[in-house]
Amino acid sequence: MATIQPHCPVDDVMRTWPETIRIFLEHDFLCVGCPVGAFHSVEDACREHSHDLASFMTCLEKAAVGQADADREMR
Repeated sequence: MATIQPHCPVDDVMRTWPETIRIFLEHDFLCVGCPVGAFHSVEDACREHSHDLASFMTCLEKAAVGQADADREMR
């Protein structure tokens, strides 16, 4: 089960759950490849991009759970 938290660094989220990269891009976040991603939390990114944290977290969680479901199917 995904456990993405608002305080998680953006880079950690994208490395642990690669499917979340799509979410960052769909919401026009400039986090993919950004050197600040190692230091910015998801909460920081939402604040920087003027996006609602709760709704963005929901999208990330859904993507991460979808990734976990796909990983289980491959076994």
